[in-house]
Amino acid sequence: MLLTADPRAKLMAARKVARDWRLGRLSHGFPVSPPDRPARPDEPALLPPNAMPKRGRGGSERARIAMIHALAHIEFVAIDLAFDLIARFGAEFPRDFVDDWLKVGADEAMHFALLDRRLRELGSHYGALPAHDGLWEAAEETAHDAAARLAIVPMVLEARALDITPQTVARFEAAGDARTARMLGRIVTDEIVHVSAGTKWFVWSMNRQGANPQKSYQILVERHFRGSLKPPFNDSARSQAGLTRDYYAPLAR
Repeated sequence: MLLTADPRAKLMAARKVARDWRLGRLSHGFPVSPPDRPARPDEPALLPPNAMPKRGRGGSERARIAMIHALAHIEFVAIDLAFDLIARFGAEFPRDFVDDWLKVGADEAMHFALLDRRLRELGSHYGALPAHDGLWEAAEETAHDAAARLAIVPMVLEARALDITPQTVARFEAAGDARTARMLGRIVTDEIVHVSAGTKWFVWSMNRQGANPQKSYQILVERHFRGSLKPPFNDSARSQAGLTRDYYAPLAR
């Protein structure tokens, strides 16, 4: 799956792996190391975050397409993040770890399919606009340490989606785009489950090491996250995921 570049083929491969695991067709073994970087399609062009064109404000169709495209790219990369997590670190965890992250990977594939379909309904498609590679840069930064990966990807980056998606939903509703707003509402509900999986396995890892989860999270975020944690936070959604304020409030800028 990680060596599949074509978005449609990657989507189908993710679904197949999740289904085969659920049906007992795959063994709980990790004989092959994942690639340093998954295969990517020729489009979208990947730019540094500071070189990305402005998406524009307001509810114009152009601005909405740009926002949906950015979200589709996040979901596309998130498919690889889930499968890389399993392939890279699965041997360190119980079988339930694979259960949880294959479900996450299948969810991300479904989210990408929804957003790509919406782009096509609006006369665009995934790859029509540039995107940035910040998510995979976070994966590279944490490729050596499962706890760091869990702290940064689900517990910082996906948790940030819990903070900002409600406002994004409201913007689409204000623009009269109820269809996209409903899609995003469905996606953010799933993201609570994904952050919950990250928090669950981070705590499991810390307990195994005899380390304090909250203090360890703060150390790892300061060491490996290049940005800063900025309020406002969706404390309610974060709490539902087990990511309580004692993890992130001391890091807020």
